[in-house]
Amino acid sequence: MTSAGTARRLWALAEPYHAVTYFAEESRAAAEAAGLTGFWSAYFAMRAAPLGPVGPEVVTATFVNFAPSFVARRVPAVWSAVTPAEALAARLAGVDATVRRVLGEWAASAEAAEAAALARTAAEAVDLPGRPLAAANAAVVAPDEPHLSLWQSLTTLREHRGDGHTVALVGREVSGVGAHVLVAAAGRVDREWLQKARGWDDDAWSAARDELAGRGWLDGDGLSAEGLAMVTAIEADTDRLALAPWRALGDPRCDRLAELLVPVRRAVVTAGLFPDRNPIGVPPEVD
Repeated sequence: MTSAGTARRLWALAEPYHAVTYFAEESRAAAEAAGLTGFWSAYFAMRAAPLGPVGPEVVTATFVNFAPSFVARRVPAVWSAVTPAEALAARLAGVDATVRRVLGEWAASAEAAEAAALARTAAEAVDLPGRPLAAANAAVVAPDEPHLSLWQSLTTLREHRGDGHTVALVGREVSGVGAHVLVAAAGRVDREWLQKARGWDDDAWSAARDELAGRGWLDGDGLSAEGLAMVTAIEADTDRLALAPWRALGDPRCDRLAELLVPVRRAVVTAGLFPDRNPIGVPPEVD
């Protein structure tokens, strides 16, 4: 039986490949060429594009951990610069150029084609109810080129996991800013970076911290024993809710996909395309 550890390992291996669409120079250039100015405008447009020209309320609801005012400064203005179809084209153009620079001949290799086929099988098995970002990405037509097909499938799987994480948070009445307070209390990412990167002001942060402390989840600047147990439970639920597509793929093929993704992840990280300070917390030992 495919385990929760398998779901976490494949997420950790795949996340840097997905993330080149936000952090690579080629991706930024493609976004600018399409008419998107600035990192966050490109981020919101390219990530939200599969949903269509949605407003800030939908983006806030589905992305979860951004302050509503932070989202509203970019959405819906981004749709005056690009259509969702143009944003989808820009993100693929950026990924294509990045992968060809960083991974070279691998893009047309048998290994890339094999990885794409395995990831596509898993992506086609995502469970859609309650998974808006996964469902929207599942509806995007995958490109023919193996390295781009792989990227689209891994993105669908990544958003499927994120949707499940949202379910785990909402079920425990943890807000978007509250989730960040827990991440900071666990020592995974510092508070200053999280507030700046997600738009939460000191008042919102303090209110969330007080609420969680009132539950007994915080002890000074860190997690209490109960808080650690709850964070562990949220992560366990996230892994469990991400399992369906990996179970459809099966253990031997999951192991093979992991084997194929190891050098891809290593190349992306070595090229400096995956930031060290990132709240997703990918474990370094996956290499």
